Amino acid sequence: MRHVDFSPLYRSTVGFDRLFSMLDSLGQFDSGQTYPPYNIERTGEDAYRISMAVAGFSENDISVEAHQNMLTIKGEKREERNDERTEILHRGIASRSFERRFQLADHVEVTGAVLKDGLLHIDLVRNLPEDMKPRRIPIARAETGTTKQIEATKAAA
Repeated sequence: MRHVDFSPLYRSTVGFDRLFSMLDSLGQFDSGQTYPPYNIERTGEDAYRISMAVAGFSENDISVEAHQNMLTIKGEKREERNDERTEILHRGIASRSFERRFQLADHVEVTGAVLKDGLLHIDLVRNLPEDMKPRRIPIARAETGTTKQIEATKAAA
């Protein structure tokens, strides 16, 4: 895959650094990370939810951090001490550590996280500032029949 060099554009633009770094990161492969699986849902006009399957993890094993439009979810399972009388013959429930990152759009904030039934639900909301929301401009009606005509007086010759 080709790598595009955006450095000439840095000289002629101001404030677009984040945009160029996002475009540059599109060409990089996502290291094939599939664990843990997740869903992204729209729950309202400006509300979203990320649901992640984290069976076997407790609230103390998971950390959720939002920093500069990046949401990072880390899970690290603490060492379990098994009873000396038991022996695990097959380990099918994954308990490996993970880290998932989500790039958030501008003005998207994390409002909460809940762990229920093996699913971690992270609620997000987009709060656009009032000056960025579209606004309706009223159109005034012109008065009809009251137009004034300005006549010039004839200059004396």
